[in-house]
Amino acid sequence: MAVDESYDAIIIGAGHNGLVAGAYLAKAGLRTLILERRDVVGGALATDELASGARVPALAHTVGRLRRSVMSDLCLDEHGLDLIEPDVRVIAPQPGGPPLTLWKSTNRTVAELESLSAKDASAYVSFDRQVRSLAPFLAKLHTFTPPDINHPSLKDGLTGAKLARAYRGLDKRDARTLLRVMPMAVADFVSDFFDSDGLRGLLATRGVQYAALGPWSAGTTGVLLGDSAGNDGGAPGQTTFVRGGPAVLAEALASAARSLGAEIRTGAEVAAVTTDGARATGVALSSGEELVADAIVSGADPKHVLTDLLDPVVLGPSLAWRAGNIRTPGVVGKVNLLLSGVPRFDSVDDESRLHGRIVIAPSIDYVERAFDATKYGRISEAPYLEATIPSLADPSLVTDGRHVMSVIVQYAPYKLRDASWATERDGLGDLAVKTLEEYAPGLADLIEDRVVITPADLENDYGLTEGHPLHAEPGLDQFFAWRPLFGHARYRLGIDGLYLCGSGAHPGGGVTGAPGANAAREIVIDARARARAAR
Repeated sequence: MAVDESYDAIIIGAGHNGLVAGAYLAKAGLRTLILERRDVVGGALATDELASGARVPALAHTVGRLRRSVMSDLCLDEHGLDLIEPDVRVIAPQPGGPPLTLWKSTNRTVAELESLSAKDASAYVSFDRQVRSLAPFLAKLHTFTPPDINHPSLKDGLTGAKLARAYRGLDKRDARTLLRVMPMAVADFVSDFFDSDGLRGLLATRGVQYAALGPWSAGTTGVLLGDSAGNDGGAPGQTTFVRGGPAVLAEALASAARSLGAEIRTGAEVAAVTTDGARATGVALSSGEELVADAIVSGADPKHVLTDLLDPVVLGPSLAWRAGNIRTPGVVGKVNLLLSGVPRFDSVDDESRLHGRIVIAPSIDYVERAFDATKYGRISEAPYLEATIPSLADPSLVTDGRHVMSVIVQYAPYKLRDASWATERDGLGDLAVKTLEEYAPGLADLIEDRVVITPADLENDYGLTEGHPLHAEPGLDQFFAWRPLFGHARYRLGIDGLYLCGSGAHPGGGVTGAPGANAAREIVIDARARARAAR
């Protein structure tokens, strides 16, 4: 097959990490092409437009973890990015009682918790300090390329020295605490501080969101701390919206990449990664077009790239077996609602309390029981939900006094034992509404339109293997030098010339841009080394 065009780097997928990587590569002077299967860029940042014209997030509804250096390096504000950060971070309605509200202001939160428990109010200050003191170490870790443990280089030694210096920067108590709590179950971590079931359940959800993990799963405290790394999350986590919806972030990233010289093609599906011997040399599109590049960079999940796009003969039986065992058990669904008005939650008399995240997780046991259902291939009958009403903070999303509600539903396993998602779609939407109505009576009467996104949709429409939004589980066995696989954690994947820049790479998922930025750094290093060798 004739080669149609050549580049320095070709990126598979225009999700946010693919766009970030493409922008950095173009900024470094590499001729870069970004290919996207869908007709729009953004991946999980896409916005669904309902029949009324209202816009609602397809999957991601907040972007509070976006790496600040990415925003500044790519001048995203000049490309239309405008962030909204409400004063309220999260509200958790409680059965038979007033809701818990966690504000951006720690003092305001403590003042409200006093009415619940003086002990928990005091402990909240300590918990917030603990999270804020430990998260910066993880933020530093997230900027590093994992070392080559089998064949460490001088550079790996310097990385180790920098990590040791960052660890020594913690005070002695925090240094000991970090080693103790990272492998802990988040249920134990929050229970060290608080007595209230409601507060424990609310805070523990940050260790399990988007993952096939429960609050008693090992390593979920590390997930919570990672969620606060590099942002102002603290105890309640960060809540930040994009004015105009998450798709505006994708458009800003695409605009930045183009301004730096990157080319973006939508409607271009990559059918295979082409190789010469044991080196990736290009991509073949489903249209029959073939493109070549020195670096093939995947923003798609690593299991898909290795097992679906790469020749199994080139991959080899051992790596093929390991790639097939990357854990991607999706348990997340999404329900988007168009509402005729603002829902009225029990005991919530101030609409501003609904401007942040709305979490249904009244206790740790509630969340753990919801997780238990997935072990047997069942949808939880009492799911953990995280909802937002982004139109409260950003009225531009709707017209005529309407509102949109974005609801993440967990736990809804990709692999159903005795059913299929073809028949369970409406049931998932009904379940989400029923669960919300226990705290917001009359919600169903406000619904004018509804879109249900199942784990199967996340796989089919967004290319997420088994519908896993994080591309791979964030467990301890897929963390840092083990993400996505031991020996393939340095953004160089499987064979020479193939790289990984998506959420399946260190430091993992969420709307951070960190894997894309880190991968671009390593690709540029390799490109410059090739240029020196060629001279």
